[in-house]
Amino acid sequence: MVEIIVRAWGAVILGGGGFWLGRVATEEKTDPAALALSSALLLLGAVLGAWGVPYLLLRPLKGAQRRFRSLSLLQLSLLTVGLLAGLIIAALLVPTLSVLPDPADWIASLVVAVVAVALGIGTMLSRQEEFAALWERRATGAGRYSSNGFAPKNLSSNQKLLVDTSAIIDGRIADISEAGFIQGTLVLPRFVLDELRHIADSPDGLRRNRGRRGLDVLNRLQKESPVPVEITDTDFEDIQDVDSKLVKLASLYGCPILTNDFNLNRVAELQGVSVLNINQLANAVKSVVLPGEEMTTRIIQEGKEIGQGVGFLDDGTMVVVEGGRRYLNDEIEIVVTRVLQTVAGRMIFAQPKGNG
Repeated sequence: MVEIIVRAWGAVILGGGGFWLGRVATEEKTDPAALALSSALLLLGAVLGAWGVPYLLLRPLKGAQRRFRSLSLLQLSLLTVGLLAGLIIAALLVPTLSVLPDPADWIASLVVAVVAVALGIGTMLSRQEEFAALWERRATGAGRYSSNGFAPKNLSSNQKLLVDTSAIIDGRIADISEAGFIQGTLVLPRFVLDELRHIADSPDGLRRNRGRRGLDVLNRLQKESPVPVEITDTDFEDIQDVDSKLVKLASLYGCPILTNDFNLNRVAELQGVSVLNINQLANAVKSVVLPGEEMTTRIIQEGKEIGQGVGFLDDGTMVVVEGGRRYLNDEIEIVVTRVLQTVAGRMIFAQPKGNG
């Protein structure tokens, strides 16, 4: 309906303008040639008005409307604040340009106003990630973290934990959350989810299976876990590396990163961001074993050295039994001789009981 009205007004206005132009251009107002020219210009103006005005008026307005609809409330607020700040700065600077001769005074004033508004809007929109993080920290009380990322007291149940891709693919995060060891909210950045989907679509079979397992774990977290899962759209377009984005986002939110990536762990700690490493948690909850302690294990494979047998405890700890090869596929009693802690985990060395 609006487009029909605009087309009608465009035809009337441009058609009338064309008729007036034809009358002005001819000296003999009653000459048939003059009337023909005026009528032709009227018809041409009406056609151009009915066809062209919607493209010149409505199309830009609809495009601007679609653009504004795609903006978030935060972006609209920052845009408005930037616009007002630019206009205020321009209003303060324009009076000083009135001393310039005409038309340099109004040209300079127009340029200053446009530049001030553009700088105000650009500056506010370029900091939207920081404003979003600040707002979320105020809303959830996450601002109580100290400079090293820890909250030594008064931890809120609204504490947020940023989740890394490796932690999702690992899968143990679902068991840990279901067991009640995670309090607060698991926050999954959109760029981590995009990386997980990219891995799931990889042409490499192993990577594809890892990615799909990660998606299954995420689905399990959303449906079965008592811990809420939140997806945030906060991103940093100027940073390409996902780990660097996670560290910066954790620094802005003031919350830890949940991961089992050793490199991310080191980088985050160097920048004062707290990290909850699933591998460290797994090693911490393993039972303490001392030399001389007796236990039972099943020898399931041969060791690297001659005569060695290898078994595993219930928590996955590898047990290397000297002289255990002859007990392959048997369950035997062993005596611990020494315990070795490595970067990959803990290894127990033992020998069959009664071997002196």
